[in-house]
Amino acid sequence: MDKLIIEGGRRLEGEVAISGAKNAVLPILAATLLTSGRNEIRGVPRVRDVFTMIRLLRNLGARLESFEGDTIVIDSSGVNNPEAPYELVSTMRASCLVLGPLLARLGQAKVSLPGGCAIGARPMDLHIKGLQAMGARIELIQGYIHGTAEKGLNGNRIYFDTVTVTGTANLMMAAALSVGETILENAAREPEIVFLADVLGRAGANIQGQGTDVIIIQGAAALKPIQCRIFPDRIEAGTYMIAAAITGGDVEIIDCIPQHLEPLIHKLQEAGIQVEVGDSRLRVKGGNRFKSTDIKTQPHPGFPTDLQAQMMALMTLAEGQSIIVENVFENRFMHAAELVRMGAKIILDGHTAIVKGVGQLCGAPLMATDLRASASLVLAALAAKGESVISRVYHIDRGYEAMEEKLVRLGAKIRRVK
Repeated sequence: MDKLIIEGGRRLEGEVAISGAKNAVLPILAATLLTSGRNEIRGVPRVRDVFTMIRLLRNLGARLESFEGDTIVIDSSGVNNPEAPYELVSTMRASCLVLGPLLARLGQAKVSLPGGCAIGARPMDLHIKGLQAMGARIELIQGYIHGTAEKGLNGNRIYFDTVTVTGTANLMMAAALSVGETILENAAREPEIVFLADVLGRAGANIQGQGTDVIIIQGAAALKPIQCRIFPDRIEAGTYMIAAAITGGDVEIIDCIPQHLEPLIHKLQEAGIQVEVGDSRLRVKGGNRFKSTDIKTQPHPGFPTDLQAQMMALMTLAEGQSIIVENVFENRFMHAAELVRMGAKIILDGHTAIVKGVGQLCGAPLMATDLRASASLVLAALAAKGESVISRVYHIDRGYEAMEEKLVRLGAKIRRVK
């Protein structure tokens, strides 16, 4: 497995461009299953999760015509296989997004249960209940979801007991090819959901209410092939903002959408870090010391859970004590133990982490446990005294495009070894 070796203590300076949003492109790739034709998706990040989804789509019968630069062309005319096998689904949770489209298009689906996850179970029950309400017959057999809808899916009113991003996306895609009207209540409001709704709308579905907690979908008999450009990744942008802050640097983040980052901007400013906001760029200036600030993760528009680990790394060096509450996933403090090994003072109590700032972190051998935890360890290593070696960096490759190259251009001393 690859490792990253980071020599800390270097101030980051310069400009970094943000890649397309991983969490936006994966649902769009799944949505190509609803079409029959040549789909063209631009602004695609070349990350491991994208390549995994492409492998899954090809397994289902789609044909990848090209993936050149940041543009994917995929022909979904030949989609005829309803099975998403365990060996693909187990490597990426977002693979479950093919369940709704397969049922809507083929009238059947056999999708492996994703199983556990390093940051929590994230069960499929809300997806299943919603599809059953739309007329699908679903059984769980030997670790697979077997779904049939021989006469197609029918619209219905569906209430989510808890906010679910993948559940909202799955049912919205299924509803796009269903008969009649579907109403999703307590729906997710993330930018990625709004974007998916807009793209499906341009393909022929009638969708209203995206960005609110009630989404109304009028199903279409058929959808046109998808043509779109993926918007910039708000989590990648936020990670580089925190990288600038934790190293006392001066970094301009370009090709981003500042409105998507308002919760983070507010918290950084609350901590005394300078953030200048432009139309499609942000400039973050860190100082020698900054204040602690409390964090509570929430579904959008609250503070994103995908930036919690990075903020914890930052708070290990803040003046005072911060309280971080994780309200989205039940097991998302696995990075805390690694930060403690670097000299951080962190006490965990269930969903709450109490972080007391220290004057300095020290480099150490570290092990990444999930995508965002790995990013937090990179940030801590950038600010630490001495050398850190981070193992299992394949987690980083799942969601960050060319992370070490971008950091090196900002002045970091970081290299990958096999």
